[in-house]
Amino acid sequence: MIGQIRKWRPGKRALAGSAAVVLAGFIFGALRLASPASRLSTAEVKRKEFVDYLEVKGEVKALRSVIIAAPYGAGDLQIMTLAANGAKVKKGDVLVEFDNTTVKQKLAQDQSALKSAEAEIQQSRAAARLKEEQDLTDVMKAKFDAEKSRLDASKQEIVSVIEGEEAKLKLADALQKVTETEAKLKADRSAAAADLASKKQKQDQAAFQVQQDEHSLASLALKAPLDGVVALQNHWQPQGGPTPFKPGDRAWPGAAIAELPDPSTLKISARIEEAERGQLKLGQTGAVRVEAVPDGNFEGRIDTISPTASLDFNAGWPVPRNFSVEVALANGDARLTPGMGAVVRVAVARVTDGIVIPSSALFRKAGRTVAYVRHGSKFEETTVVVLRRSGDEALIAKGLQPGEKLALKDPTLTE
Repeated sequence: MIGQIRKWRPGKRALAGSAAVVLAGFIFGALRLASPASRLSTAEVKRKEFVDYLEVKGEVKALRSVIIAAPYGAGDLQIMTLAANGAKVKKGDVLVEFDNTTVKQKLAQDQSALKSAEAEIQQSRAAARLKEEQDLTDVMKAKFDAEKSRLDASKQEIVSVIEGEEAKLKLADALQKVTETEAKLKADRSAAAADLASKKQKQDQAAFQVQQDEHSLASLALKAPLDGVVALQNHWQPQGGPTPFKPGDRAWPGAAIAELPDPSTLKISARIEEAERGQLKLGQTGAVRVEAVPDGNFEGRIDTISPTASLDFNAGWPVPRNFSVEVALANGDARLTPGMGAVVRVAVARVTDGIVIPSSALFRKAGRTVAYVRHGSKFEETTVVVLRRSGDEALIAKGLQPGEKLALKDPTLTE
């Protein structure tokens, strides 16, 4: 029996192996407990200037824009060519062209009518000249006959009484003929002038109509009055609802086809709450980030702040009352167009000598704000008092000292 018990007693090698296993486990556990401090990223508590930024979200808007509208009195308005939505154009570029076939036909007809009226005037003037020449000839002949009759009447003393009386009668007839031819000359002149005035009125009407046709023809090609970006306007379609105009569509006189914002009047328009309104002042400057132009570097200045709040119907329900803000851009960019989203970052306060840490180093625990300070291989939970937050930085009033290392992730979740 004693021999059997000795048979099961462990030897020295077995004891040494067991001790090695226990020691390895102890070392592994110690390394595991100490590993969070070495694995986690840290940030240093710094004493430096803290800038409190207010970020205002808005969009790019143009204070002045030109509406490109379909012309009046130009007949059928079917769009043949149209600039693409969002296309950048220069002053004088053709934006819209309407079908001009009907206007060209009407212009040709009215030009023909004008030429016909001009020909009638020339014909009337020629006929009037011929008639006046004939009337002048008749007057001269009548006066000649009258003089001859007067001469015959002067011979009364040397001729018989009967012949003298006959001469007097012929003189009276000749004088009457002079009066009649002169009256006819005057009447013909008046008739020719009236006829010419009527023909000239007809010519003026035809010329005016040609001028109107030429204006209508020119108005069927709408050109850009300034440099800008084309924003096509919507019109109602029975099947598609409000859709932008496109080639082939028919427009009505005065219809807004496109809008061309003035790029020199671009500003950032935003709405802010009452608490933010109290932090902003006219003239404050800030950096502007436009989402659609990520590589753009823009500077802005607060140009307008509404003195009273108004309803903001774009902010959902219930409709809030807030303030409008406009930020003028100090520099422009050809890529900026109305409707682009923008964020204005304005410095509203500065603390020259403050204790500053990354906001990612703060955590909420049981209603408290804490940070994890590194001490050797461990992190110690420390309650802190945050004075202000701004973007990715926080200003600490109490609980931390410059130079301390803080965990950027909760170390309790990694253990």
